[in-house]
Amino acid sequence: MPAELEAAGITDPGLRAAYLACRELNAAHGRTYFLATRLLSPARRPAIHALYGFARYADDIVDDLGTAPLEVREAALDELGVALVGALDGAPSALPVITAVTDTVRRYGVDARLFAPFLTSMRMDLRVTEYATTAALDEYVYGSAAVIGLQVLPVLGTVGPGAEEPAEALGRAFQLTNFLRDVGEDLDRGRVYLPLDELGAFGVDRALLRWCRIRRVLDPRVRRALAHLVARTRGTYRRAEAGIALLDPESRDCVRCAFTLYGGILDEIVKADYDVLFRRVRVPQRRRLAVAAPALLRAVAARSRGTSVSVRSMIEQH
Repeated sequence: MPAELEAAGITDPGLRAAYLACRELNAAHGRTYFLATRLLSPARRPAIHALYGFARYADDIVDDLGTAPLEVREAALDELGVALVGALDGAPSALPVITAVTDTVRRYGVDARLFAPFLTSMRMDLRVTEYATTAALDEYVYGSAAVIGLQVLPVLGTVGPGAEEPAEALGRAFQLTNFLRDVGEDLDRGRVYLPLDELGAFGVDRALLRWCRIRRVLDPRVRRALAHLVARTRGTYRRAEAGIALLDPESRDCVRCAFTLYGGILDEIVKADYDVLFRRVRVPQRRRLAVAAPALLRAVAARSRGTSVSVRSMIEQH
């Protein structure tokens, strides 16, 4: 990481520590994202870590403080939002994620207005446990994921206009993939992130999902509903794919890697016959290696002549 910070021109000790903290969050929680970030030039990586670190920190307030009273978690999110606004106005912050993400916003001209809908969606997670319609879920996903695609766009760089809509679509596709992968885990948290109107078209409701989870039996109606939602999510990936060519060439391998590996989760869901209520499907290590290794080799060769870094070890670590 020190080399990345130097490449990015980050020299202040406090700022360096803040970016390092964000990198640790990314490495610990975002295996696919972190691996893809390794394909970026060193100078761009700290900013991606900062944006991810802030998002992860907010998400942890919602989930990891799950045993705390609702009011405590709401207050923590409010304090995070106030701290961010203050930092963007020039006030110092003791939170590393705030320090780093504020610096990133200034360096790359990230639209600061994109953080408000994100925090709104995080607050929704505290009180909203299901979404009656696709439109209602879309509103949540805009704040929780689409704006993330827009936030990283200035860091990745573009070669022409029109990249915003695909960037939003890619953020949505990643989030919808998470929802499909984590149905069982979300049920245990008391949440359903699949639109009830679309589930209802197949005769599925929250009670049936819960019954299947408890009995460890996958009702055929649930399987058909999940197949429909997987197909719809693939359509979102198709809308996003056109945006990769609009990115700075230096950033395309990174996004293509994340696009392919995250989209591969849908393939694994299908291979598992939509059994996502009882286990969490993962992209096999061999596929991760096959997708990421060629791009990593190109990146390593370009940056480190004569490197002794093992590409396999880089992938397996993340």
